[in-house]
Amino acid sequence: MVVQIPIQRIQVPPGQRVLLHEVSWEEFEAILQELGNHRSERVAYCDGLLEIMTPLPEHEYFKETIGDAIKDMAETLDLNYESYGSTTWRKQAKQAGLESDNCFYFQNEARIRGKLQFDLTQDPPPDLALETDVTSQSLERFPIYARLGVPELWCCDSGQLRIYHLQDEQYVEVERSSIFPQLEIAALPRLIEAKRSEERLALR
Repeated sequence: MVVQIPIQRIQVPPGQRVLLHEVSWEEFEAILQELGNHRSERVAYCDGLLEIMTPLPEHEYFKETIGDAIKDMAETLDLNYESYGSTTWRKQAKQAGLESDNCFYFQNEARIRGKLQFDLTQDPPPDLALETDVTSQSLERFPIYARLGVPELWCCDSGQLRIYHLQDEQYVEVERSSIFPQLEIAALPRLIEAKRSEERLALR
């Protein structure tokens, strides 16, 4: 007997994740629709594996503060950008999809300006994606981002922020961001931690 449980009845506590096997692309799309847009869970999909996770407050804090720092740096340097938060990015042909902690357009900002719907068969992927707490994820994110074609990835974990560039369909760690080459991006977590007990404007 096959038991079918509505996806909304699967409760994922903060900091935990559920990994589902043999999920077809059609099922993945249906699950996204059933989950809806206003939710705390994040999803990632690759070759039939689907991960559903709920982040911890610590995860959300660093996601928000680093995201705000990116916006502040862009505005200080007069860089046009668009931020699309945890938008679901997916490519059926690549059997890959995920929701980053945050994502931004810089180089391709003019191409997507004002867009609210995306099709990665026609539109460029985000120029920069942010991931935090990567070591606790069950489903490896790098191959998914590579399939989606995101050129730069920032990963913040255990108080360290590393920068990766997509080269020959694989991510290579680099010292400098292509978007902010003049800035010491790796110092951001230390700055955030040092100012954590102060008011938010102290980070500016």
